[in-house]
Amino acid sequence: MSSDTLAKTSAAPDIPEQADSLRIVPQRRLGQWTAAVAVLVLLALAVTSVVRNKAFQWGVVGDYFTSDSVLRGLWLTLWLTAVVMVLGFALGTLLAAARLSANPILRSVSWGYVWLFRSIPILVQLLLWFNIGALYPELLGVKTVNLFTPIAVAIIGLTLHEAAYAAEVVRGGILSVDRGQIEAAQALGLSRWRRWWRIVLPQAMRSIVPPAGNMLIGTLKGTSIISVIAVQDLLFSVQLVYHRTYQVIPLLMVATLWYTVVTSVLGLGQYYVEKHYARGSERTR
Repeated sequence: MSSDTLAKTSAAPDIPEQADSLRIVPQRRLGQWTAAVAVLVLLALAVTSVVRNKAFQWGVVGDYFTSDSVLRGLWLTLWLTAVVMVLGFALGTLLAAARLSANPILRSVSWGYVWLFRSIPILVQLLLWFNIGALYPELLGVKTVNLFTPIAVAIIGLTLHEAAYAAEVVRGGILSVDRGQIEAAQALGLSRWRRWWRIVLPQAMRSIVPPAGNMLIGTLKGTSIISVIAVQDLLFSVQLVYHRTYQVIPLLMVATLWYTVVTSVLGLGQYYVEKHYARGSERTR
């Protein structure tokens, strides 16, 4: 045996011992830590600036945060959001069913509705409904001015607008269910209603809930636009106060804080609803 072979044979057993003696050094991420520190510094400066800026008048914010007028406006905002979402998704579900129908007329009407109400800005829709009396002074023997109150205009305008988006959300959720699931339910002899209620809907909800939650939060914030037609929601309530007291910034902060609190609660609720419908899916594992 040659001397080279003997050298290799004698060196081989030492390799594991050398590997065990090596120290693992974690990779240094200097750039990431530098960026993180810079972000924290900027965030601290921003928070300090907001807290110490006397122009915010945090004492005034605290005085009006739970005032009667603000709470009444908040209640109207929450109530209107709930009504619009229920009616919007009810109408949107019908539109989605029509869009998925085999009837070409129903499909065309549903597509036309979604196209029209997604094309017109919500503010324009509200103003058109608010001035509907110029086109139809009377409906069913009742003066339009008495029939279309500002609250009714807000409900109609927001519902028709949200239904167009809800229709696409529901349609997308239904299409996300594998066709084989429906065929398997048919093979088991389940009725059409039971197929939709027990097979399609629970699986479709995994795709419907996230965008529906975003729509809910968007509708809550979008109700602030009805202040242009003098509906006394949260924003209009604080506007009435600062028009009288000229304390614009602190009253706007009152509205901002309430919107933040409510959207945070809705976001938390959305998380648990998503978690419920995601049971058994890969993302829960």
